[in-house]
Amino acid sequence: MTWVSTIINGSLLGGLYGLFGVGLALVFGVTRIVNIAHGEFIALAAFIGLGASALLPFLHPLLLIVPVTAVSFLLGYALQAALINRALKLNNMVAPLLLTFGISVVARNMMAEGFGVSPRMIKQGDFAQQSFELFGMKIGVLPVVTLLIAIGLFLALEIILKKTKFGRMVRATADNPEIARVMGITPDRVYSIVTGVSFALAGVAGVLLAMRTTFTPFSGVERLLISFEVVVLGGLGSFWGAMLGGIALGIAQLVGLKLNPNAGFLYAHLLFLAFMLVRPNGLFGARA
Repeated sequence: MTWVSTIINGSLLGGLYGLFGVGLALVFGVTRIVNIAHGEFIALAAFIGLGASALLPFLHPLLLIVPVTAVSFLLGYALQAALINRALKLNNMVAPLLLTFGISVVARNMMAEGFGVSPRMIKQGDFAQQSFELFGMKIGVLPVVTLLIAIGLFLALEIILKKTKFGRMVRATADNPEIARVMGITPDRVYSIVTGVSFALAGVAGVLLAMRTTFTPFSGVERLLISFEVVVLGGLGSFWGAMLGGIALGIAQLVGLKLNPNAGFLYAHLLFLAFMLVRPNGLFGARA
């Protein structure tokens, strides 16, 4: 039962990891760029959530997701519209990569200057200790809620992209932006909204991260690595693949910690390496 509990908790942790990666997968699938600053904006969302909890102490910690998501969307939209779209027009894929790298460095140092480097965490009161029994195992309420939120957001994202007019615009822009422009679609605006949605998803992940564990301005680097591994494990362009990739990493991490408490993320990274040797295109990618 100990190992069953470890696997269940690893799966619940994987829900958070899936949220880390889905925003990165969305931006890459539409704009074909890797947002190096993705991890920093997860950390920034955690700090925004911390600030919101201080300003609105009467709100339940989970409700902090609403204002943080709104601020994150506006920040992502503005960043894409003001800077990244200009880099994309250079027709050089290195330019937006270097730009987002520069943004990540600036954001990390600004957070360190503004918030300090001490570990922080959003206080949850009694909610942090709430749990329930399942077949004799204690399961935390927050991890279960995190997984349910992740599944709900993945479903909503899939419905929007497949069933709505805006989703068709996004898919058309991702397939061929020039033809989409001829059909009356403005690719720059689509890119800005997509990046806003990506940042909003990062905002949700940041708040849930801050509720689950401590964070610092330097937490973004590790989250970017997890996000990248989640996206590649699942297969580029596959949202549900990102979810399964996150669950696989979560299970590998907790199993590794069970075998060796000093292992940290080692076993998760080893799983990623082994998987790339066997199936480099990911779970839902085409076979090489």
